[in-house]
Amino acid sequence: MTALLILLVLVAGIVLVTARWKVSPFLALMGAALLGGFAFGLPPTEIVGTITEAFGSTLGNIGLVILFGTMIGVILERSGAAISMAEALIKVLGTRFPNLTMTLIGYVVAIPVFCDSGYVILNSLRKAITLRTGVSALATSMALMTGLYATHTLVPPTPGPLAAAENIGITHNLGLIIALGVPVSAVAALAGLAYASSFSRKEFTPLPAEEGDDLAVQQSWEELRESYGKLPNAFPAFFPILLPLVLICAGSVAELPGAPFGEGALLGVVGFLGTPVIALILGLGAAALLLRGRGKLARFNEQMNDSVRVAAPILLITGAGAAFGAVLGASPITDFLEDTLSNLGLGLAVPFLIAAALKTAQGSSTVALVSTSALVAPILPALGLGSPEGMALSVLAVGAGAMVVSHANDSYFWVVSQLSRIPVGTAYRTLSIATAIEGTAAFATIWVIGRFLL
Repeated sequence: MTALLILLVLVAGIVLVTARWKVSPFLALMGAALLGGFAFGLPPTEIVGTITEAFGSTLGNIGLVILFGTMIGVILERSGAAISMAEALIKVLGTRFPNLTMTLIGYVVAIPVFCDSGYVILNSLRKAITLRTGVSALATSMALMTGLYATHTLVPPTPGPLAAAENIGITHNLGLIIALGVPVSAVAALAGLAYASSFSRKEFTPLPAEEGDDLAVQQSWEELRESYGKLPNAFPAFFPILLPLVLICAGSVAELPGAPFGEGALLGVVGFLGTPVIALILGLGAAALLLRGRGKLARFNEQMNDSVRVAAPILLITGAGAAFGAVLGASPITDFLEDTLSNLGLGLAVPFLIAAALKTAQGSSTVALVSTSALVAPILPALGLGSPEGMALSVLAVGAGAMVVSHANDSYFWVVSQLSRIPVGTAYRTLSIATAIEGTAAFATIWVIGRFLL
């Protein structure tokens, strides 16, 4: 019981210092790991070794994957490929169903691009479609927000799910997570779409322009499009996303017991190309081909430097979360939780509820993904989730919880509400509820899949 109280104090401390005092999540997690080592009674000579070993091995395993994935996203954002993807989907879907169009555009764009950046890029398109169709801006805002959110927390190579997969120990089978994450995130996005569509004719009083325009210069879609110059064609824009996803999934299929690719040279080639690092390097090469014109080498170098700055905090938080998890794994709390939880039959509800609590309390989906995955990794066998399928579903359950619920302590909440000029009170009654519905729908889907796979 003492071990449980220590755990609760550590988790509460992480939430308090990150949410109220704005301490870096990296420092909060590392401090919790160090203090936890002493509080749990680990030998002092082992505490530092446990922390540094977990930190180093985690970055060694997942660091390059996160970095290359971030590089692809930055190029797609800066080259205008995200705009090309949006326009390609509009040509297919038209503007007859504006909410569906915004959901699907967000769903695709957020696989390589962070949801915050994705919303900033696509907001002008959302406004243009809103004006063209006469639908409520509230509905299109929620549709875009939830579409972006779905893949942001559930589908690798987005950094959050990648970090959770590493902590749980399933990065060798990312193809399985992608194969399960795509339908789960689709259900989540459709749930968000259904809720958004209920506001299609709901009017609201927007914020005055001077209060709602402080996050980005207000441009028309045509002005934003022209600012990128000549845009890449649709297929080259989609290819840097599709290539690594297909290769990673193929690599996972190659490892199935039936040996669908045989046991010769083809198996070795598919297995090598399907390694996440190699697949993302090839995706980065495809993304680099989008850079054209004079000075493209300088632009490439600049964007790679920016990618390192974007990825660095995620890498540090991921490593610190792994260190915290390693301390928990070496402490008596593991045995206590195994003995307590194994008889309750909670299963996938445990990672979902913990992630939801952390997300709601401190705001960051990435911190919730990293912290929860590190926390639950040692107890997954006791929850009946020690199989590859159970571990993959646990990653998704953590991702579903990391959506619930976005409110004032979440930067994404402010990006959406301010760019869409939605008053704070209205945003609480709509945006926050939309994320709760979306995360709950995702978990319900995961639970149903678990009934068949576990």
